[in-house]
Amino acid sequence: MPDLWMPGAQHLDIGDHAPTDGGPAKAIAHITWDKNATAAKPVDLVSYTALRSYFAGGGASVAPHILWDPFTGSFTQFVPANSRSKSVVDLAGGTRTNRAGSVVIQIEALFFPYCRVGSTVYPRLVDTPCKGWADLQNWVHSWGVPNTWPMGKPVDFTSHRSESTWEKSGGWYGHSQVPENTHQDPGSWPEFVGTTTAKPSAKYEPFPGSSFFATGRKSPIIAAMHKRLVAVGCGRYQSDANANVWGSGDERSYAAWQRHLGYAGTDADGKPGKTSWDRLQVPNV
Repeated sequence: MPDLWMPGAQHLDIGDHAPTDGGPAKAIAHITWDKNATAAKPVDLVSYTALRSYFAGGGASVAPHILWDPFTGSFTQFVPANSRSKSVVDLAGGTRTNRAGSVVIQIEALFFPYCRVGSTVYPRLVDTPCKGWADLQNWVHSWGVPNTWPMGKPVDFTSHRSESTWEKSGGWYGHSQVPENTHQDPGSWPEFVGTTTAKPSAKYEPFPGSSFFATGRKSPIIAAMHKRLVAVGCGRYQSDANANVWGSGDERSYAAWQRHLGYAGTDADGKPGKTSWDRLQVPNV
């Protein structure tokens, strides 16, 4: 069984668990949209701790499964994956929007259009660093939610709703696509990791996301990468011990690969990116 609680997320169980109805597995993408700002008048982003306290307290009746901070990669989970949450309107009769699937995992990204963080203003969610997205996507996918948008990936703040599609198709939906609701968020959402660029062959590992490469991460993917870096003449390892654990030797070796591709400076810092990863052609494990 997949993890009821997202690995790496803070667990802040608010109780009030209830089962879902079964059917195609779904995820719903929201933004908190807790302030109204414009390009001419940006507003400082509301703090993550403030939103976390809200959903754990006075806003518990509308809390999602996951609060995600795309600027830091922080997550807080309020109910387990197999429970419904109550972040969308569910009118009497018709589809039960919060329960219409084997899971209906609801994600609130801490964001509003033209929020300001430091000296930078972010018009769209996809303009943020989107830190932690790969981990979030992978956890949601582990619950059977397809990496698809049955009603199209959100690209603006307009509503597109079809109750028949909602009832029959698993995948990701924007709040703007959920029946019985009037909200128009999220406006944008990051691309699925490893599915947006054609790969040379299905025999190669898709890019697992930048957050995957953390010190101490243990995976057969890292061992396969280790072998490829050595094979292309970029191995800078002192030994082959713990070849499946990301460490300083991997970073040195990957930096050598980046320099081999022509990158320099901060672009050759040993932290894998999608373009260099795809060119390395790590065998599928």
